[in-house]
Amino acid sequence: MKDKVKYLGLVVCLPTALASFGCAGTRTHESNGEYIDNSAVTAKVKAALVDDPSVSAMQVKVKTFKGVVQLSGFVDTPQQKQRAEEIARGIDGVREVQNNISVKSEVSQTR
Repeated sequence: MKDKVKYLGLVVCLPTALASFGCAGTRTHESNGEYIDNSAVTAKVKAALVDDPSVSAMQVKVKTFKGVVQLSGFVDTPQQKQRAEEIARGIDGVREVQNNISVKSEVSQTR
């Protein structure tokens, strides 16, 4: 019976252990550690946007990949777009910010 329990433990634990060793990052994929770090950066940027009264955090989407934060969505003014970028740049762990936020008035003028 003890041998069966040991075998079951090995069957359950071995795939988990192997998965954690085989997850190195590449140019297009994050390692486990990078994923966790990027998730933390995204959460910090979102929290900072929520705390800032001049930017509507609900209108700004935040994604992070390898320390590069991408902002997208729609805001009402160019100042809000700029402020969102400033906030993201001020977060520890952010290497670069790609500000792809659109200003609603600029979008409606192009139509």
